Amino acid sequence: MKVLGLIVEYNPFHNGHLYHLQESKKLSGADCVICVMSGNFIQRGEPSIVNKWARARMALCSGADLVIELPFPYAMSSAEYFAFGAVKILDSLGIVNYVCFGSEHGSIDDLKDIAQVFVDEPHEYRSALQNELNKGLSFPAARENALTRYLSCKKSPVSFSSNNILGIEYLKALIKLKSDITPLTIARVGNTYNQEQLSGEISSATAIRKHIDREIKEIKPLPFSLQLPAIPQESSAILEEEFKSGRGPVFSYHFELLILSMLRKMKASDLKQLPFVSEGLENRIKEASGNTGSLNELLESISTKRYTRTRIQRILFNTLTGMTQKLFDDFNNNGGPQYIRVLGFNQKGRTLLSLMSKSACLPVIIKAADFKNSCNPLLGKMLELEALATDLYVLGYSNPQYRKAGQEFTQNLVIEKY
Repeated sequence: MKVLGLIVEYNPFHNGHLYHLQESKKLSGADCVICVMSGNFIQRGEPSIVNKWARARMALCSGADLVIELPFPYAMSSAEYFAFGAVKILDSLGIVNYVCFGSEHGSIDDLKDIAQVFVDEPHEYRSALQNELNKGLSFPAARENALTRYLSCKKSPVSFSSNNILGIEYLKALIKLKSDITPLTIARVGNTYNQEQLSGEISSATAIRKHIDREIKEIKPLPFSLQLPAIPQESSAILEEEFKSGRGPVFSYHFELLILSMLRKMKASDLKQLPFVSEGLENRIKEASGNTGSLNELLESISTKRYTRTRIQRILFNTLTGMTQKLFDDFNNNGGPQYIRVLGFNQKGRTLLSLMSKSACLPVIIKAADFKNSCNPLLGKMLELEALATDLYVLGYSNPQYRKAGQEFTQNLVIEKY
């Protein structure tokens, strides 16, 4: 049996995701599909539009067989750690033959060459990277310029667009882990991931979320009927159900008072302990928190060419969970993800779980409550972070009935019959 791994967010699941899933399955010839999916907070440093269990349902209704959660510290991290965490989980399952990702470039060999440079870090490249960083550029921009200089006399590098960057990081993680998983890529179709305007049947998740936000603000009271050609019928039905119940849509601005109040209580020295805070950025954040009154204004005040908006968003939401750089380093120095958390499965997924019980090299969590008192302290801390992230996430619901804490340990698995 051939098993395909996909690394996803599905925020929300749309036709572009359906195309990727179906084409990846064709390209790999896989019999089963495992998705490693971000939880309630995503890589851009934002809450997901609906919760992880609803998004797992979308995946299972659309061709996935098993959905596994990417733990919070990696789901809310830079491309490098996001990719490493997801690939480490796929590799730890012991049953995955292929991983397939979308890319703007569409050629796996070119992306592999760049990934190898990043792994080897030859002297010429490292020197060029430091020179670019000294110019005040963000790390992604500095790395792109350094690679361009390093490869200039050898070959033209691929564009450093969002999916290419993630693809390179997936390949880098596979190399570092010495994984036997075969990487594949398919060319991305439709508009770019950050395109804010709908473009027919293939539209970006960003455009879909923007459209939903505008609709929600204009149509009161709820519920409203979600009619979007870019979203499969099953996904639309799940979104409508969540919205009508008051469990979404959830957006970053729902947390702005929580974030501002936390920043104003924290000292600059406390902010310095957070992941991704360096070079005095804590002082910039602290000053902005006292001079702004909205999340958007706060982000605009802090973000620069060097400190991207996405990076700042991750920092701000980490103030709520209290995850520190030291704790993040502890996770990374001890292998990364500490468990395999199952969110949902179908009949084929049940078979995969049976195979994983014999092959997986990390604990497989079916019922989170059973691991509350794990003898592995890092597993316990990672699960505790996940539970807190969920407790915070539900505060974004419009219906107070669903804001109760502890849902990480009481929510049922998503089980699809077919």
